[in-house]
Amino acid sequence: MTKKLEGKKCPNFKAECTSSLTLSNKDFIGKNLVIYFYPKDSTPGCTTEGQDFRDSYKRFKELNVEIIGVSRESIKSHENFKSKQSFPFELLSDPDEKVCNAFDVMKLKSMYGRQYIGIDRSTFLINTDGKIIKEWRTVKVPGHVQEVLEIVKDLT
Repeated sequence: MTKKLEGKKCPNFKAECTSSLTLSNKDFIGKNLVIYFYPKDSTPGCTTEGQDFRDSYKRFKELNVEIIGVSRESIKSHENFKSKQSFPFELLSDPDEKVCNAFDVMKLKSMYGRQYIGIDRSTFLINTDGKIIKEWRTVKVPGHVQEVLEIVKDLT
């Protein structure tokens, strides 16, 4: 059963990401943060989701919101994905699933009759005090970023 994080303090995390950075939740105190978890770099749904965040990035920044994407892919894969798609935000690499587990986004999935554990596409909105004020689980990509942006507008 997925644990509900809305209303709770953001889990502590620290991991390597693109641009030769290491980021933690503490780096975002005083800013609102959208952290979104996606299954795999350069796949159709994940590319579209990233492009939607990219295309709305300026609007998020105007509202004092940072964005981070997270998946289990390597830094090299993330750097290629970020560069190819011109993402203005960082992608966090979580090969050991520590960040994914902290946010409870790993779940049993099924494809072509084969079951495996993978990332459940999820997004979390964290306020300036480090509290999760909204979570979206099992996200459907079309319209998702616009919905997140609407909730962010209500913050200001």
